[in-house]
Amino acid sequence: MELPDLTAPPGERRPVYRRIADHIREQVRSGELAEGARLPPIRALARQLGVNRDTVALAYEALAGEGLLTAVVGRGTFVRTREDARPRRAEFRPALSPHVERIITFERTRPPFGGASGVAPLHTLIPDPALYPVEPFRRAFNRVVAEHGPDLFRYGGPEGHPALREVVAGRFRRVGFAVEAGDVILCHGASQGIALAVRLFATAGDAVAVEDPTYMNVLVTLLGLGIRAVPVPMRDGVPDLEDLGRALARPEVKAFYTIPTFHNPLGTTTPVGHRREVLETAARHGKPVIEDAFEMDLRYDGRPVPPLAALDGSGLVVHLYSFSKSLFPGIRIGSVTARGRARKGLLALKLATDISDSMPLQAALAEFVASGGYDRHLGRLRTALRERRDVMLGALAEHLPEGATWTRPEGGYQVWVDVGFPVDTRELLSEAVRAGVLFVPGSHFLVDGGASRGLRLTLAQCGPGEIRRGVRALGEIVKKRRAAGREDRPPVNVHL
Repeated sequence: MELPDLTAPPGERRPVYRRIADHIREQVRSGELAEGARLPPIRALARQLGVNRDTVALAYEALAGEGLLTAVVGRGTFVRTREDARPRRAEFRPALSPHVERIITFERTRPPFGGASGVAPLHTLIPDPALYPVEPFRRAFNRVVAEHGPDLFRYGGPEGHPALREVVAGRFRRVGFAVEAGDVILCHGASQGIALAVRLFATAGDAVAVEDPTYMNVLVTLLGLGIRAVPVPMRDGVPDLEDLGRALARPEVKAFYTIPTFHNPLGTTTPVGHRREVLETAARHGKPVIEDAFEMDLRYDGRPVPPLAALDGSGLVVHLYSFSKSLFPGIRIGSVTARGRARKGLLALKLATDISDSMPLQAALAEFVASGGYDRHLGRLRTALRERRDVMLGALAEHLPEGATWTRPEGGYQVWVDVGFPVDTRELLSEAVRAGVLFVPGSHFLVDGGASRGLRLTLAQCGPGEIRRGVRALGEIVKKRRAAGREDRPPVNVHL
């Protein structure tokens, strides 16, 4: 099989897997790949093309769905023959909802990151398993099971385990967020919290204002609910107040979703004065604010800034919190905190969604936090993240070309890099994989998915040595592309 040329021409928007699929399809239609021809194994073709194996797997899967290829377990992937195509019982293909179809389409545009060995995973927000406090948490779990026995394994209330709600409320009060345990509703991480909070205020056909760029899974959540995202541009790391006012003035916009502390993907923190202005703008238009504080426990530098919920005296803010990034994601425990009528609505939604959470895990987490185990873990985690942050900033200063800029997070995992010249960073990804580093292109955080010269790096999985190696590889790619652009490429319009 002739290998495709994956060099992206100016303006190319097709993902790499689609370009591979298009090339194979053309070879089949032209007869260059005959009926019954065996295609290279996924891993071998990925190695030849210098892409992740998941990219080739997606291409093969797309062509199999079109009926051009067929996979035989233990033998490989082949061009379908007329014999393969003879009439068989038709596979049942249910009509999925339009929202689900849009999610499927959206997911196909994401980079198919895999676990290639030797590649620095500077793209992921999954915390480093080496930092998980597994043994102390196991002891906390054993203690609560021994004490409470079978009672823990019954259904609990939709609001979650009482002891953990009290523990969480107590931590909030320490940062100025005056709430009671009754205001806290536990959920399956911030992801479920986002869906609950959005559904509280908006339904299909409505809109929610979001920062642009923003957390990509919020865009998926809105898509799945049939709710439109209205962008509020981020300027100097904070939401533009004039654009926010214009968005909230629109009757179809029902709420504003924001990440003011350790923003994802920018890593920035909104100053307290700007936070007050955000709340004043929302109050003026009578629209609630959904504050995503998923990394609020991960400050390792600078002075603490009170959450929006602590500055809100009128019940305007619905506050989201999670242990997924500060402890470990598999625990799937977070919270949604609201007051008054909003709290009643959240409780009704939670009951209608999943009846009850895992009481054993929530009880164990309450014990782990109350015993001081969580704070001891946070001390070690913050120290590790501060070291990784400093190493990454030093490596960026050493290896990125003049004109590139990046954020300096005071906590959390995210660092945003602007390469400093017109390029769609999606075009750099396949080359980055070959060079041994992964990042997330900026386009994946934009409401319109357009070109961006930004990219997100994270501190989550890589130690100092791997960070240095990955940033050095990234720097070489960026310098090479900038030099090539000066020589023979026209400028492109990209998000700054």
